[in-house]
Amino acid sequence: MLTLDNLFVLMVLASGAAWLWHSHGLRERALARVKQHCAKLDIELLDENVALRRLTFARDANGTKRLARVYNFEFTVTGEQRHPGTITMFGAHTAQIELAPYPFEIKTPPPSSPNVIEMSQWRENHIKRKL
Repeated sequence: MLTLDNLFVLMVLASGAAWLWHSHGLRERALARVKQHCAKLDIELLDENVALRRLTFARDANGTKRLARVYNFEFTVTGEQRHPGTITMFGAHTAQIELAPYPFEIKTPPPSSPNVIEMSQWRENHIKRKL
């Protein structure tokens, strides 16, 4: 026969399993957000993984303290060095993504083509014609 004690233990175990299942889904969502962020910055996410660092209370954009999950990950720019990063999630919503300082290449603009007119040249020619 099912007693109240057995029912209580069963409910606690079911709640724990549901919480673990939900946490796994949030981890997958955090991984997807980090992949998007790394692709946007043209850096490579290493190990295709995020790891739960801690559960903590953090302030959201409104200043309210909420339960937050903080995940760690590593990325690389050159393929030689690993750099750490963190993502903070409020439930399914991303609070912030922080990346450690990393080297990056300054992309120089391509040389101008002969068909492109610089704005300063156009202004000089246009003003001379009107005068």
